[in-house]
Amino acid sequence: MTKPLTPASARPGATALRALPPEAQTLSPAARAYNLQLVRIEKLQSQLAELDALGQAHRADLQRWVHPLEVQRRSRMRELAQALAAQLTDKALSRMQRERALAMMCDLAQTLAEEGDREMAALHDRHSPSTLAQKKQAAANALRARLEEALGAPLDDLGQDASAEALLRAGMDRLRQADEDEQARRSAKSRARKAKKAPPAQQVQQQARQADADTTLRNLFRQLASALHPDREPDPEQRLRKTALMSAANAAYGRKDLVALMRLQVQAELADPHAVSRLTDDRLAALTYLLKQQVADLERERAARQQRLADEFDLPSGQVPNPNTLKQHLLRDVSALEATVAGLARDLEQVQNTAGLKRWLNNHSSPDAPHWR
Repeated sequence: MTKPLTPASARPGATALRALPPEAQTLSPAARAYNLQLVRIEKLQSQLAELDALGQAHRADLQRWVHPLEVQRRSRMRELAQALAAQLTDKALSRMQRERALAMMCDLAQTLAEEGDREMAALHDRHSPSTLAQKKQAAANALRARLEEALGAPLDDLGQDASAEALLRAGMDRLRQADEDEQARRSAKSRARKAKKAPPAQQVQQQARQADADTTLRNLFRQLASALHPDREPDPEQRLRKTALMSAANAAYGRKDLVALMRLQVQAELADPHAVSRLTDDRLAALTYLLKQQVADLERERAARQQRLADEFDLPSGQVPNPNTLKQHLLRDVSALEATVAGLARDLEQVQNTAGLKRWLNNHSSPDAPHWR
């Protein structure tokens, strides 16, 4: 009878892979160090899963609370732009009032056009002294000048008609590359200094530990590959099971995930879950060395995922995404959008006649950005 695949929730956790002391004996320092890294890995993997769940939950909250308000905001802005456009020829308005109404209408239409509204793009270009394309090119030219000044070199490889997005991307890539080159140069100098100071014995020990760790990982993978090779399994259902396990082993080996390989070894019934408790301290040290590398990789992945979520949800610089910060950000967004929609509704009511439009234009004569921005 075919043995079903073990679900992820039932797979051996870090506890099953820890070194356990014989009866009435304490763990050795090597075993304690090994166990500590397993605990750190389990915690980091749990944090990565929590970040994924947090992102999904917040996207659902945005769809539920923010998206309907965004739809209302765009709808009110379109109505206001159309109402202003209809009154641009009103002779009861002064020249300055007509110019102000035109500027406000174009600003509304441009904002909506930048969000993908083609009808508003056409409305803008019919009335504005400068088309959206001309404005976009002018902004790109200004950005090019700023970037070239910051880089200290011209962006000659980008055409003169390159968009602001392309220029910004290229400029940021070059600034990032320059920073990485400088960091690499400093790291190389630091390693060179340490190499001169480090006793040869320590270097040899470090290299031996790395070689031992790599050998341990490779041997574990080869054992799994030999036992799980699907082509050697005549039973179709078992072949499917082994194919899935082999695929998981390949992925784990590719990312040097020792814990995943050890769990697969237990899952495939190739080892005693507690066999690690009988390893020598030297063997545990080699495994610990691999686990430390995996911990460092997971810590980098955690930082990368946090940054991706912060960028996706437009969190303030330095703010880490967690349930509290995302909830506060959501409440601020909802409150701001509700105020914007209410303000647009009041604006739309005011501009329905000439007298109301004049009062509205006078109230919006300040150079401050309009509230729909």
